[in-house]
Amino acid sequence: MRLLTHWEEIAGPETARIARPVQVSYGREGGFGATLVLLTTGANAPMLEMQKERIRERVNGVYGYAAISGIRVTQTAPTGFAEGQVQFTRPPKPAPQTPDPELVARARETASGVGDPQLRAALEALAQNVLSRRAKAAD
Repeated sequence: MRLLTHWEEIAGPETARIARPVQVSYGREGGFGATLVLLTTGANAPMLEMQKERIRERVNGVYGYAAISGIRVTQTAPTGFAEGQVQFTRPPKPAPQTPDPELVARARETASGVGDPQLRAALEALAQNVLSRRAKAAD
């Protein structure tokens, strides 16, 4: 799972821009020696083929053992001229919403009796989450 969520850090920004992992498959016997399947466009496939060993070493370095014994490159059709190149980066996360001031005040009031500042801050955050979920469920 970490391979999917941290692909840019593992493979590097240049490789992550042109390819992404789509599958890790194990042989019939299981155990060590999985094959990592990378998706790329046809134009980038030869460059990715030359980098397979470096990518394998980086992925195995993250796992701490030889989890991946081989890499297979698969290609996708290029998009039409109007769409441009296929993007392999994730869309940016939406900006966090500002909490309702009334909700923040209620959460602060709920945790006001706690003396430890770190515990009080954690309880305020918990209260905000609980109260915001209740408000969403009521809508």
